[in-house]
Amino acid sequence: MVNFVGAGCGAADLITVRGKALLEKADVIIYAGSLVNSELLNYSKTDCEIHNSAYMTLDEVISVMEKAEKSGKNTVRLHTGDPCLYGAIREQMDRLDELDIAYEICPGVSSFCGAAAALKAEYTLPEVSQTVIITRMAGRTPVPDSESIEKLAAHGSTMVIFLSTGLLKELTEQLITGGYTSKTPAAIVYKASWADEKVCHCTVGTLFETAEKNGIKKTALITVGNFLGDDYALSRLYDEGFETEFRKSKK
Repeated sequence: MVNFVGAGCGAADLITVRGKALLEKADVIIYAGSLVNSELLNYSKTDCEIHNSAYMTLDEVISVMEKAEKSGKNTVRLHTGDPCLYGAIREQMDRLDELDIAYEICPGVSSFCGAAAALKAEYTLPEVSQTVIITRMAGRTPVPDSESIEKLAAHGSTMVIFLSTGLLKELTEQLITGGYTSKTPAAIVYKASWADEKVCHCTVGTLFETAEKNGIKKTALITVGNFLGDDYALSRLYDEGFETEFRKSKK
């Protein structure tokens, strides 16, 4: 059995209860060492076989899983955040299907949630933004033309941009071309929930210089939108004049 487990956004105690339990009983752990907090490995058994996938190819990862399965061992594939976002798990699952190896997925706390917590912010504010776009800049891995930063920015909604800290000049240009202004609020969240977490508030126009000033070159999320501002409407759900199946109007 293979369990894909979301490690959470950084802090070792932000893994789910289920994820921790799976780590504790795993015979083999393959973890994304370039991003996953190694403190999570402290939950493993002393005789657990551990592999760092940062140094492995897809074939090598699958080979370890296949060998473990033939030996009747439980394998945990530990991915950063939640594996559904930029986790490259589909290609692994397809290969496991071909090998008739059973697997399940244990969700985790994504770094976009960790970033919001670090910012003490709400992505979906009434009358400001009710949509969150999670995306990335095109780099060594392309992005579909229909999902370019310019086209997504045209919505004016909240944006959370992964894997783009090294492309901030280009990102600023594309955000402005798409419809944001240079004054639109933005923030860079470095290593959300880690011990060395850093939160840098700025604007779309100052993303690059803010990252340079703070020595941030990778492992950060870019957040953009007026959810970072101070103007918003109160939720109608808790308004005394708003009636629900649980509460009558008090007006």
